[in-house]
Amino acid sequence: MYENYWGLSRLPFQIVSDPDKYFPSSVHEEARSRISYAIRYGKGAALFTGEVGMGKTTVTNVVSKRLTDKNIDLAMIVNPLLNVNDFLREILYQLKVKSASTTKLDLVHEISDKLISNYHSGKTTVLIIDEAHLITDTQIYEEIRLLLNYQFDGNFLITVILVGQPELRRIIRDITSLEQRLTIKFHLRNFSYEGTKEYILFRLQHAGAGESIFTMDAIRLIHEYASGIPRKINQICDMSLLVTSYQKKQNVDAEDVRKVIADEARHWDEHVQAADLG
Repeated sequence: MYENYWGLSRLPFQIVSDPDKYFPSSVHEEARSRISYAIRYGKGAALFTGEVGMGKTTVTNVVSKRLTDKNIDLAMIVNPLLNVNDFLREILYQLKVKSASTTKLDLVHEISDKLISNYHSGKTTVLIIDEAHLITDTQIYEEIRLLLNYQFDGNFLITVILVGQPELRRIIRDITSLEQRLTIKFHLRNFSYEGTKEYILFRLQHAGAGESIFTMDAIRLIHEYASGIPRKINQICDMSLLVTSYQKKQNVDAEDVRKVIADEARHWDEHVQAADLG
């Protein structure tokens, strides 16, 4: 679309999670290092939260991509809207265990056998549950707690990473028996203005930009509008680059961003009104 106009090799502000475009901000790197620490040193369970669009999934994808050690057996559940039996089946599937079991007890036994087998083979078993705040079957939280009871020689047989929106902290706080087993808790904070500026410049540079296309006033307005949330930053930057390319602008200034924000708001209001009338 606008890549040629701005001299870019690719679209810089895609909102799809891409580990190759990971921006190692101080907050994201701290989150990544804590998750990696929990896995490498068998800390049992960790809680990782952040607002919508803060890049939680990107961080966990980066961690997963870097877990190239053959001694790590990773199960990642990205859709936890399951009942307890399907949750257990999904763990087995992710751990590449073919199961024909139909009862919960048999599923639990198969998971137990896999954890013990991995341990004796020198493998670390890791379970990452993304969007964990969406879990509706409360028995799943109990199963997670029980998984942490699998220990041998003073070592956990599995490391569980719970990832979700801030409400996950409240949910876990009400499950005392599970909350007490969380050895690491981290909340991903929104970018400061400096963080937003560095993020935008990073994305542009990795797309081939020789210099910043956005003026400092434009970046400041983007930060205020997006509240330092990467996904919102991506959305407004992407649209600003598109609109200004049509207008043959030399850069993106604050007035350009202001118009894009106002236009987006107007289209949203029209959409909501149409939906209400429908």
